[in-house]
Amino acid sequence: GGPAGMSAAVAAYESGIKDILILERDENLGGILQQCIHNGFGLHKFGEELTGPEYAWRYEKKVRELGIPFKLNTMVLDITEDKVITATNEEEGIFQIQAKAVILAMGCRERAKGALNIAGTRPSGIYSAGTAQKYVNMKGYMPGKEVVILGSGDIGLIMARRMTMEGAKVKAVCELMPYSGGLARNIQQCLVDFDIPLLLSHTVVEIHGKDRVTGVTIAKVDENRRPIEETKQYISCDTLLLSVGLIPENELSKCAGVMLDDKTNGALVDENRETNIPGIFACGNVRKVHELVDYVSEEAEIAGKSAASYLKGNYYRKERSLLQEEKKIQSVIPQKYPVLKNGKREMTCIICPKGCNLEIDLAENGQVLSVKGNTCKRGAKYAEEECTNPKRTITTTLRCEDGHMITVKTDTAIPKDKMFETMKLINQTVVNLPVSIGDILIKDVFGSNVIATQNRNK
Repeated sequence: GGPAGMSAAVAAYESGIKDILILERDENLGGILQQCIHNGFGLHKFGEELTGPEYAWRYEKKVRELGIPFKLNTMVLDITEDKVITATNEEEGIFQIQAKAVILAMGCRERAKGALNIAGTRPSGIYSAGTAQKYVNMKGYMPGKEVVILGSGDIGLIMARRMTMEGAKVKAVCELMPYSGGLARNIQQCLVDFDIPLLLSHTVVEIHGKDRVTGVTIAKVDENRRPIEETKQYISCDTLLLSVGLIPENELSKCAGVMLDDKTNGALVDENRETNIPGIFACGNVRKVHELVDYVSEEAEIAGKSAASYLKGNYYRKERSLLQEEKKIQSVIPQKYPVLKNGKREMTCIICPKGCNLEIDLAENGQVLSVKGNTCKRGAKYAEEECTNPKRTITTTLRCEDGHMITVKTDTAIPKDKMFETMKLINQTVVNLPVSIGDILIKDVFGSNVIATQNRNK
């Protein structure tokens, strides 16, 4: 029921298959996107920048309009090679479905602390970045006030900004590798914007604290990724967030006998996204962890159309040649770009995931003379604005009258130096229900409106 599952279901329906069922273990459709309240989704697929809940709603709305049935709060326990699905929920108990085709779209999960072998005790205050994201964005709870983050993937970078915007102090982001695995635009807008240090070739070697985390010891690592003893330093904190990688969720794939790729840990598929088991397809992050959800949706469309062709009997399967995926590592070596003496300034563009490196020629009065390195006109406009009047869009949550949180954003960018004032105003506001996506909840905040990015009924 996440972006992959819904996209595949819509594609199969539009290809002529009407007997479709989506099984979702959560209480809502949308998958992980419901807690990804930041913007940056949809630029490739829809040509506009959406938050996670807004992107998910585009597909959920289509599912509902087409009348595709779905079962929420339903946990799939087993899938056999013969496509017999065993699932359970409160209303029906344990039940089985004999399917003619199955599309696997279970997404991925975070690598946990147990895989890291960090020395120390087991105090509270250690969270995966995704768990912390759910607490802050969906439950309205702050995991802590003084934070160290291990891992510089996009979730870790985004949570560094999110925790800072909510009043926490992020003391450092440590990255084992000599480069970051996150997008360049996220390094700029999540770390550089807030003066959060990124320590490359560093890792956490010990966790301190008995009942609650009191601090961590970090160290620089050598070329073999082994800690260098003399570089150890202690950082006091009450929270450690782990952003150390995502793994395709393939327990059910294994049950069905689906072959997995030893490079990506995802399901092996052919160009039609069919696995080694005829009639079982896989798409999205269960196949491999994608950089953008837009690519997840596109791949899911292929799986949905292929499953429809399979069911209609006009499916062409040439000799099996499963796609071998190379494990791509995005190398980003960030730096804090200063204004250079010769009147040039360098910066990373945050307009889209490309994160172009821009070089700006400045006059003595600060006027922008020229911009180089941009691959679109928006990049040049961003560079000029960033030099003269930097702005950012805020994505956050607002408390409803029933105590639950609803996701919101400013409908236009606001002055960068007004972000914390805006956050204070939003945190003091309580909204009455019901609320629909696009509703204005706070008017005229530094020239912008705070609008809902999520539907919520009483």
